[in-house]
Amino acid sequence: MPSPRASAAQPPNSAPGSNRSWSRTCRLYEGRSLDIVTQAESIGSYGALISGDYASYTAASAMVETADKLTEAEGSLQQYLLLVGALRSLSRMEHGASLTLDSYLLRALSMAGWAPSFQGCARCGALGDHSALVVQVGGIVCDDCAAPGSPRLDKATILLLGSLLAGDWEQAESMPEQTRNQANGVVAAYTQWHLGRGLRSLEHVSR
Repeated sequence: MPSPRASAAQPPNSAPGSNRSWSRTCRLYEGRSLDIVTQAESIGSYGALISGDYASYTAASAMVETADKLTEAEGSLQQYLLLVGALRSLSRMEHGASLTLDSYLLRALSMAGWAPSFQGCARCGALGDHSALVVQVGGIVCDDCAAPGSPRLDKATILLLGSLLAGDWEQAESMPEQTRNQANGVVAAYTQWHLGRGLRSLEHVSR
């Protein structure tokens, strides 16, 4: 009986607006030899549902590009499942596209070993109501660890970031637009810093 070997989502090779159908997932099956793929089965195709909404389409493009960069050295089933779940959520419009993207990015980076801290100090671990942001360190830091001129976040934005990381959608969706916009900027900066290379698709995301 063949068993699942690997799964993949086809990433985009062009800017948003391409006709290439990347929002399709497939599962490959292996036979007795690891070098032979005996069956390829499509298990999901979200392109038609996502491409009809620009915000969802640009968010999905950024997700796929992120997943591609995080797994280019070595594949990851966990990253794949996270990506498929996010694409499925976008296709069903379960949450706002921007919130879904930010939640995906924070979780994907955490899974890759760059989990942000929005509670205790990211450097020394001290608990408290910290507000200084240092993306190079890993999130919110205390005043003693904050570099001069570090940007400060209000409590609502820090709460939203924590909610997106934890998947607390009720809390996240209750936040006002201004708070969401500030969180967008934090997530984008955190993502760009830790990936080390800019995400082309993130420039096109509809916020």
